[in-house]
Amino acid sequence: MTTQPRHPFPNHHPSDALLMAYGAGCLSEGLSLAVAAHLALCPACSTAARTVDALGGALLDAGAGLDLDAGALARTLARLDGPREAPAPAPPAAGPFPQPLAAYVGGDPRWQRLAPGVRRLELLRRTSRGGAAQMLRIAPGVTLPHHGHGGLELTLVLSGSFADETGRYGPGDLAEVDQDTRHQPISDTHEDCVCLIATDAPLRFTGILGRLVQPFIGM
Repeated sequence: MTTQPRHPFPNHHPSDALLMAYGAGCLSEGLSLAVAAHLALCPACSTAARTVDALGGALLDAGAGLDLDAGALARTLARLDGPREAPAPAPPAAGPFPQPLAAYVGGDPRWQRLAPGVRRLELLRRTSRGGAAQMLRIAPGVTLPHHGHGGLELTLVLSGSFADETGRYGPGDLAEVDQDTRHQPISDTHEDCVCLIATDAPLRFTGILGRLVQPFIGM
C-alpha cells in the first residue's frame, strides 16, 4: 500500500481513504488512536484531517433534513437542565508520548516481557471482532516473526525505527498494511524501536513459533 508524501518528515502518512474513514468515525477505537497520535506528530496530516472534517460538515449542511419526533426537543432540554457529572480528572503525563496516546498509557506504564528484546504494553484488549491496540519496545537488531494480516494494521513509530518489505519507518511514520501484506519487521537502529500497533483483526503468523505465542501476545 502506498503512502502520501504530504510532508518531508514524517515520511509515511495515512492514506486518503484512512483519513476519510477517521473523519467519518468509521474506524475502531484502536485504529482511531493510531491515526490521532500520528496527527499530533504531523502538522500536514492534521491540516488534511481538518479539511476532511470541514468537507463532512458541508455535506451535512447540503443534505436533506430529517424530521424529529415531537418529544425530541423536550428530552434534550431535560437532559441539559438535569444534574451534571463532575469531569474526570486528567490522566497524568506519560513521558514523551503524544496526546491522545498519553491518556491511554497513563503515568506508570508497566511493560511486559514478551521475548528476548521485546516488551509489550497493552492498551486495548482484543475484541470479539479481533481489534486490539498495544505498544511494543523492540531492542536494536531484533526481528519480529513473519506474519500476514486478517484486516488492517496500523503501526506508528514513536522512537527508533524499523524496516520491512514495505520500507523503512522512523519517528512519526505511520505504516498502513492490510490482508494483502506479509512482512517481517526488524528494529534497525542503535536504539529501541517504540511503536504503537493497532489492528482490527488478528495477525496471521506464518511460522509455528508465531502461532504458538499468538494467544499470549494479543495480536
